[in-house]
Amino acid sequence: MMRAPSASPVASSAASSAAPAPAQDSQNQDSQNTVSVQLELASNHLLPALFGAGAAHLRVLEEGLEIRIAQRGNRLQLRGRAAACAAARRILLHLYGRLQEGETISAADVKAGLQFAGADARPASAPTAGAPAEDAPTAGAPALKVARREIRPLTPRQRLYLDALQTKTMVFGLGPAGTGKTFLAVAAAVHALLAGRAERIILCRPALEAGERLGFLPGDMRDKIDPYLRPLYDALYDMLPPAQVARRLAAGQIEIAPLAFMRGRTLSHAFIILDEAQNVTASQMKMCLTRLGEGSRMAVAGDASQMDLPPGARAGLPESLEILRAIPDIAFVRFDERDIVRHDLVAKIVRAYNVWTQKDKPDSSGPPEPPNTDGNA
Repeated sequence: MMRAPSASPVASSAASSAAPAPAQDSQNQDSQNTVSVQLELASNHLLPALFGAGAAHLRVLEEGLEIRIAQRGNRLQLRGRAAACAAARRILLHLYGRLQEGETISAADVKAGLQFAGADARPASAPTAGAPAEDAPTAGAPALKVARREIRPLTPRQRLYLDALQTKTMVFGLGPAGTGKTFLAVAAAVHALLAGRAERIILCRPALEAGERLGFLPGDMRDKIDPYLRPLYDALYDMLPPAQVARRLAAGQIEIAPLAFMRGRTLSHAFIILDEAQNVTASQMKMCLTRLGEGSRMAVAGDASQMDLPPGARAGLPESLEILRAIPDIAFVRFDERDIVRHDLVAKIVRAYNVWTQKDKPDSSGPPEPPNTDGNA
């Protein structure tokens, strides 16, 4: 995922006074030695954006890699473990290159770079990334260009998910809120529509309240169902200008509907997204999955920890994972709290709930794990 800037900055490094390690152990020993890396960046006008307000981006790198960064003008001195300093240098060069190409960056992009850093670069106290190092090379999927922005994977697991969305016919995205399951699926759908690889986007979700009863809603059919579908509209408006969304909705190129409206249809040459799949019954899940027509793709997003089905209803999501596990061209990607890209506090909240719910839970309970998590069927 990391790429070199068009005008390479000047960099040099010098090891500390520690004695050299034996040749056979040089790689492991180097990753533990304290080194000093000098980095000089040519374009001063890009530095405020690269460093962040009050050097906030540099602080993120310091805390995430346990290194020290000293700045003087356009020069940086990185000091810490060799592997950590090398990772920080790669991240800074990658972000610098994006700025040179006219892109904007944020703290989320810096944190994404940390997620893609190798295991030897992260301190032992840090949580492991959302995917094993061997499954998450830094040369990840390219950004998806949509009308209003470029969408990039922010964690290794998101990279696997985007890869699967573009190469597999059906993809299950599973995990807690805030991991980008629906957002990235909508991004892949919009990208396919704009590139001519899909003729329309079908977005659907069950019209089920989250533990509440809203009663009879006023207005026509669209007024009644729109509150349930608002998250899908939000994702669309983040990627397409409002006028274009309205125009494509009117032309039928984008359709947003409750799951119940899918029965009896064959959806060809479309990108279909089933959101909130944890609230789909077994019969509804089979009905939805079998709508797939010629030239279509489907993404199924759900979080089994937020199930709102009434008591006694047979959940379709865990059952489908078991039934479909051996079918080629279906991918299953599981996210966890390490992939949450909302506010940092959200990941801590999800982790705390997971610990609390697992405290007295028998090992045999819960839905089955998906058959694979690397984007391959």
